[in-house]
Amino acid sequence: MRTTFTSLRRQAVGAAVVATVAAVGLSGLGAGGAHALRLPDGGKKSTGIDGQVVTLKRTSEYAHTQPSPANNGMVRSARVSGIYTARINRGGGNVQVGYLVGCQVNVGGLDMGISGGLYGSPGSGGLPVPLPLLGGNLSFPLAPGQIQVVQALDKNFYKKVVSIQLSGVEIAVQGCAGFAQARSFIKVLAADNYSTDRGTVGGDSGAIQTTLYGKPFSLG
Repeated sequence: MRTTFTSLRRQAVGAAVVATVAAVGLSGLGAGGAHALRLPDGGKKSTGIDGQVVTLKRTSEYAHTQPSPANNGMVRSARVSGIYTARINRGGGNVQVGYLVGCQVNVGGLDMGISGGLYGSPGSGGLPVPLPLLGGNLSFPLAPGQIQVVQALDKNFYKKVVSIQLSGVEIAVQGCAGFAQARSFIKVLAADNYSTDRGTVGGDSGAIQTTLYGKPFSLG
């Protein structure tokens, strides 16, 4: 029996974003940067009700806080790097990789279910549309108390392993007079015979959804 999980429509932008981020991965900040903060590796293994197994890994993650241009105290920025991998035992799914960014907000207690204080145009679920890392860099305004989802990858996959490497990607927050923080995430929704036909997400089994979060780091 086929199960429909949600009416959420997936936008066909994932492949373009993946290619762009991969291109900057060869020329950005190296992992051995003298002022780069090494963030801890992480992993998570989850099992669904019908036996689907999803394993998430985060390795080689760094954050390099940058000085504000022209001593502008309203800009907070950092260059980030990392390798994010999802593995499933069968079926297919959707993988998202990105960052939660907050101005004067402790992002360590936040997850992808947040709904209050978000910045951006509302999407179908009432949450802001995530900002894509086009060109490997992203700069956006953020007021105190606001949070933004920054998306590096949103892609359906039908092989057992999918991985993305980010290197030297710049995230810059404008208009934040206080401290700014960010944390990475990799999120997977998987099922047997996963598909997005007719604008819906469905499969031939129960779905499993799991998210792995990184350690919060400062943007300055």
